[in-house]
Order: sequence, then structure tokens, then C-alpha cells
Amino acid sequence: MQECAIVKYNKLIEFKWRRVTMKKLLAVVAAAALGLCMLSGCSGSSYQTVDQIKEAGKIVMYTDAAFPPFEYTSGDQVLGVDVEIGQEIAKDLGVELDVKNVKFDSIVPGIQSGKADFGAAGITVTDERKEAVDFSIEYYTSVQYIICKEGDTYENLSDLTGKTIGVQLGTTGDFLVSDAVNGTEDEETGEHVAGALEGTGAECKQYANALEASQDLLNGRIDAVVIDKLPAESIVANNTGIKCVKVGDAEPESYGICVAKGNTELLDSINSTLERLQSEGKIEEYVVAHSEA
Repeated sequence: MQECAIVKYNKLIEFKWRRVTMKKLLAVVAAAALGLCMLSGCSGSSYQTVDQIKEAGKIVMYTDAAFPPFEYTSGDQVLGVDVEIGQEIAKDLGVELDVKNVKFDSIVPGIQSGKADFGAAGITVTDERKEAVDFSIEYYTSVQYIICKEGDTYENLSDLTGKTIGVQLGTTGDFLVSDAVNGTEDEETGEHVAGALEGTGAECKQYANALEASQDLLNGRIDAVVIDKLPAESIVANNTGIKCVKVGDAEPESYGICVAKGNTELLDSINSTLERLQSEGKIEEYVVAHSEA
């Protein structure tokens, strides 16, 4: 019964994601989670304890390996900054790391259902996501960038009037562009607030990952891609005829590693590993190494 409920949850999110703002998404997630618990009789997230992870001899990490330099594929291998961090988390627990490459919007449901022990995929920490999972300390700060053709003069989202803009489904860039195109809802009054691109003919086109979106940009099917800074720079470095610029009015955002709600012992262990890596300067080393890969 629980597996059936999870499938329904995934389909519901996929159907709703295109049109909802962050606030509306939270309501959908909360309702789906409530329904899941009612169907399965659960009282919270399902997860393995640290002792169970050690007994199994492995820890399972969910990621979406199309977000270089944080995660990417080379042959059959998944590599990147988050994988390096994951290896250190596993080492500190005395177990092996088992990396599962999944779609970005499958990471949180996978954590909630207990299929994965933690998620690491350049995941921005937001209040909405904190309702669904628990986050580690923040380990990297980023900002949104626009990828466009050389010769284009875009600097802000408002410059993309009438354009088709590619985003990775479920990311900060998706929320940012969707809100600009569709508008938002005032938190206090519930009234509609017009978006910067609303009514201009602009379109938000969602992709499984930024690499697919960038291919459509290169092939002239869309006009721009909005994604985090380092993935944007990596994509530009590996392709000709495109460039990237910071979204002028975008606010910085921080990445965290997520675990199931209430899995405090595992979260404490992950935080301890992150603190050690930060003090040793390792995370910045990983960023540099995988940016040059």
C-alpha cells in the first residue's frame, strides 16, 4: 500500500509542478504526505538508523548526475563534488557508498520512502524543502545564471520578454522563471502578483536536466537556460557559441545535504564530516578539481 501511495505522490507532483509556486507546491507535498501516512499507517519518514547502515555495510546516496561539477557521469561512473563528499561521509561511518543516479524530483520522495539514506545534488536549502526533509549545514553558496547565445545582451529575467527559457525541473531556476512567467500569490492577502515576464509571451520550458536544456539552446529550440552558476560555467566551457551571465537581481542560495525527517543521528554524522572537510579546505579543492575535469 505504501509503494502505491508513493507512485501516486510522484505522479501528483509531476502533474502539478509546472503551474504551482513554491507555496502551492508545499501544500501539494503536505497533502500527498498526509495521504501517504493515512494509507500506510505511518507516523513519519522511513529511514535506516546509523546502526542499521553500519550493519548493512553501505550508505545509499541519491543524486542527479547532470549538474557538473557537483555530479556528472564519465562512462559508467558518477563523479563530482557531491560524490567526493559522499565518499567521505561513508568513510567516516566505516561503510561503502552506493550512489544512485535518479531524476532530481525523485530525490526527496526517495529519502522520505527510505530508498535512499541521503540526497546530495546541489540541492538549495529552502523553507519549503525543510518541510519535507531535514538538511545538513550549508556547504556551498551559489546564484542563478542565464546561459544564452553569444551576442545576446540579457542581464535580468525581465530582459527575456517573449523568449522560451529552459530550466531543470524542480530547481531554484525552475521556481524563479515559473514565477516570473506565471506570477505568484501574495502570502498574506492571497492576491495574484504579476511576474516580471507575465503576459509578455515568455515561456518556461522544463527539462529533466540542464544539459538537455542547453542542447536545445544550441540547436535553436529555446532562447536561454537559467541554472546555477557552476553548472552554467561548466556547460559554457564545454560548448562553443554560448555564454553565461549572472541574473542581476538573483539572491545567493546555499546547498545542503538532505536526510529523512527525524534522522538526527545520521544528520549529526554528515554535519561532522562537512565541518571537517570545510576546515581542511577540501570542498573548495573538489570544486576546482571537478570544474577542470
